[in-house]
Amino acid sequence: MDGGDFYETEKSVTMDAADTVKIQFVDEAGNVEVKKEVALQAGEVFDSSVMKVAELQKFYAKTAEEAKEKGVLLSLHLKATMMKISDPIMFGHCVKVYFKEALDKHADTLASIGANPNFGMGDILNKLDKLPADKKAEIEADINACYEGQAALAMVDSRKNITNLHVPNDVIVDASMPNVVRDGGCMWNLADELQTTIAMVPDRCYATMYAEICDDANKNGQFDPSTMGSVANVGLMAQKAEEYGSHDKTFEAPANGKFQVVASNGTVLMEQPVSKDDIYRSSQTKDIPIQDWVKLAVNRAKASGEPCVFWLNEKRGHDQQIIAKVNKYLPNHDTTGLDIQILPPREAMAFSLKLVRQGKNAIAATGNVLRDYLTDLFPILELGTSARMLSIVPLINGGGLFETGAGGSAPKHVEQFLKEGHIRWDSLGEYCALVPSLEQAASADNNPKAAILAETLDVAIGQYLENQKLPSRKVKEIDNRGGSFYLALYWAQALAAQDKDAEMKARFAKVAAEIEANVNKIDAEFIDCQGSPVDVGGYFKFDPAKAAAAMRPSATLNAIIDSM
Repeated sequence: MDGGDFYETEKSVTMDAADTVKIQFVDEAGNVEVKKEVALQAGEVFDSSVMKVAELQKFYAKTAEEAKEKGVLLSLHLKATMMKISDPIMFGHCVKVYFKEALDKHADTLASIGANPNFGMGDILNKLDKLPADKKAEIEADINACYEGQAALAMVDSRKNITNLHVPNDVIVDASMPNVVRDGGCMWNLADELQTTIAMVPDRCYATMYAEICDDANKNGQFDPSTMGSVANVGLMAQKAEEYGSHDKTFEAPANGKFQVVASNGTVLMEQPVSKDDIYRSSQTKDIPIQDWVKLAVNRAKASGEPCVFWLNEKRGHDQQIIAKVNKYLPNHDTTGLDIQILPPREAMAFSLKLVRQGKNAIAATGNVLRDYLTDLFPILELGTSARMLSIVPLINGGGLFETGAGGSAPKHVEQFLKEGHIRWDSLGEYCALVPSLEQAASADNNPKAAILAETLDVAIGQYLENQKLPSRKVKEIDNRGGSFYLALYWAQALAAQDKDAEMKARFAKVAAEIEANVNKIDAEFIDCQGSPVDVGGYFKFDPAKAAAAMRPSATLNAIIDSM
């Protein structure tokens, strides 16, 4: 967008002292409605921003017209799973713009059956079942007519005619945009073929960095996974996570007026003029996590010797406050000889890509949202999926989070599993996360057995990769269960081969021998169980017994494990 987005409107303050502030809406007649009270600590950063809906709709309409003129696909990239209040609303406005003629014509009827554009065209079509057959057919015909004469929509599943505007969380920006880059600026069309797309990422807080990597790929060609460097991320994992914390502080303007953030003494700290239906959002970031974030960034730069860039834009309200804190806390650390910079996201991306194309590495120190986006972007370019990526998050009190990515793809994997009994999820990232988890347990508890488990698991992961026991996308081929089986085999073999702990050696030598003697049989059991629908007793709340039976289909391997 050129204006009217969260980036342009964002205002931010750093609290001089602890206080409880009010977020309130004031209409044009002066009536006040308190929306939320928020307790803030001294030094805490508090933001307010607005997405101007009229400007958002203009952006959607203008971009759709551009896509039509150029004969390319139109696609929208938001993250309704993270920004679970604001982004579904923004998604809904895109649905309203693209299907405007049909939705306006049948507005009263659609409202009467509870059809909500924020839930996507899929929800609207499903709700039509409440109508008489003739009325349903009339509305469906008008919806289908909207596709004619407009830019074609990118498809999520062309076989089922599910478009990019079908369900808000079907396409998630941190998973979808890396694929656009990797696939040469393309997404899938109705013919199930890759076609050039215009990707709409409305808010400039993050859109510019995707624009930069697309421009770079157009100029310099596709990235080569065999030679490219990597971009490690040090994320600001706040106690009340940055931007994530806006869920309970996001509101649609009920009328023309203004949103205010008011201190307990009545001082208006921030004010945002709004029109009806504009989206207001506040977020908060505490000071102690920021201090810890700066420390972690410096430590990572020292350990690696690689350039470290804080992705912060002095023209953005929130980032202005964070830059001041970074400049305040950096002198607390010895940064002699370190290359530490502060750059806006677009410039930070350009700097990082220059190094990556030279086979060199960089460190990105970012807020929580960019952390989420970047820890998908670069692993997908390098590895094909961020499920093979390990993210290590040291915690302030000494603990750690060890996680992997690609959670957004899980629904499609579950759908395939329930339909044909094949799980294509690759657990490499989870295997990798187990290694530092065991290492931390070994260190914290002075537990040598945990250290041995970590060392041997590292060896097993190497065997898993060298032998290419990765899940296939196709039924009747190795899937997640088969891959996990081979990982277990390699781990048992590594434990049997080590000489640091005789008890563990003897225990796992027996296990390794039993598995080795039955490899072909177990492998066949993991293949033979595929090809038919699977019943796990539910989706969000499954039946544990049914799920266990589906996930452990090898009686031979189960017997070996149970005998341990």
